[in-house]
Amino acid sequence: MPESEQNTIVPPRRRIVVLGGGVGGLAAARHLDRRLGHRPDVEITLVSRDNFFLLTPLLFEACSGVLELRHCAQPIRPCLRRVRFIEGTVQHVDVERRSIRVTVAQGTPRELPYDQVVVALGATTNTSLIPGSEYARTFKTVGDALLLRNHLIERLECASVESDPARIKELLTIVVIGGGLVGVELLGELSAFMCDELRYYPEIRESDLRFHLFEAGKRLIPEAMPFLAEYAERLLRGRGAELHISTPVQAIEPGVVRWKDGEVRADTIVLAPGIVPSAAASAIEVDRDRKGRIVTDATLRSVSHPNVWAIGDCAATPAPKGGIYPALAQHAVRAARVVARNVAAVVDRQALTPFVYEQLGTMAAFGHTSAAADLRGLEITGFLAWWFRRTYYLFQMPRWDTRLRIAFDWTVSLFSRPDLTKVDLAGEREQEGRNGAAGSVPVHTDLEAALVAAPAPVVETREPAFADSRI
Repeated sequence: MPESEQNTIVPPRRRIVVLGGGVGGLAAARHLDRRLGHRPDVEITLVSRDNFFLLTPLLFEACSGVLELRHCAQPIRPCLRRVRFIEGTVQHVDVERRSIRVTVAQGTPRELPYDQVVVALGATTNTSLIPGSEYARTFKTVGDALLLRNHLIERLECASVESDPARIKELLTIVVIGGGLVGVELLGELSAFMCDELRYYPEIRESDLRFHLFEAGKRLIPEAMPFLAEYAERLLRGRGAELHISTPVQAIEPGVVRWKDGEVRADTIVLAPGIVPSAAASAIEVDRDRKGRIVTDATLRSVSHPNVWAIGDCAATPAPKGGIYPALAQHAVRAARVVARNVAAVVDRQALTPFVYEQLGTMAAFGHTSAAADLRGLEITGFLAWWFRRTYYLFQMPRWDTRLRIAFDWTVSLFSRPDLTKVDLAGEREQEGRNGAAGSVPVHTDLEAALVAAPAPVVETREPAFADSRI
């Protein structure tokens, strides 16, 4: 071997780890792939609990069946070229040792050292604000959407054969707690869905449906311009919804929501009062604000640990005009591009770029192709706003083949209505043991009850005749 080759020193690889495979985390990994993936001295790893990313703004329509679940949930691996992907759950980030403990398949622990880590672990529903929140449903995951859909269809089935008016009222009452963008869009989609499906239930009148929305603040959708909130309020009231504005919920009990001046009984209670950073993000020992978000400077870098970066719902990033950037998908996507640029700049010892982003606007859909959009002061409502919203999220899909396939599906779906199919997530044994439909409570038949009550039979065993015979 030549002496020059023997003396060659191979520099250590720079290890960059992105935590979280949501919209922001995946976008950050893809931008890092483009900037640094070709370099042999850089190793990029993306860690995500699931092997798919979820475009949550489309989850409402997936719940109602207007969209298919695969339209809002897309696989991660095909989106990455030179980024290593690990499906695992982040258990602990040791910022002093620069090490991440991850639980991978079958509960196997694994240590991942890093030089730079980008935290994009998202947020979860805030269940600490209202006593009894465990009795309400959440709406954050694909599972939440499927279970809520099954539950609502089963309520229609039960109401169609129920004779007690009081029970029918409970079955067909839907309560959404939280009047932000999530809560209002969800109630809009659910009210449209339930009204549409009544064509299959002649026993139920539209006036039997009851919708309630509770918001503790002074108006709906406080994160958007007043125009959007006013449109949503008119639309929901036109569908018969009761909007309880400036009305904080005091307690949730099984089938009951209580506030200062009254209560409402409902079989369907959905919680959307806001979000808190995920447990894994909140446990990282860096400077955090009072809500548990990682405090960053304008470059998206932790103010206390320069090797830690944060974007999305778990980050508190200062905006140029004061305050912090809101937890919106469009901010996470833009922040992902800047954090990738800045991590690459640290690797190359260059100057960092501050994250400065002026919001393009706010869009919201409320079912039946009813939507409103505020595009930098341009106010659009109805089908055109709905089309703008769909098109924007279509282009958030990472690949052109996915976009074309989904665009075709969406075009065809304009000429049809969502069906009543429930997706049962239980296996055969669980279905037989439950002895009921998806979304229902277990039912014991008279025969099963008799078998349970009957004493166990005494079985007499004896040697079989001709035990030693051969055939």
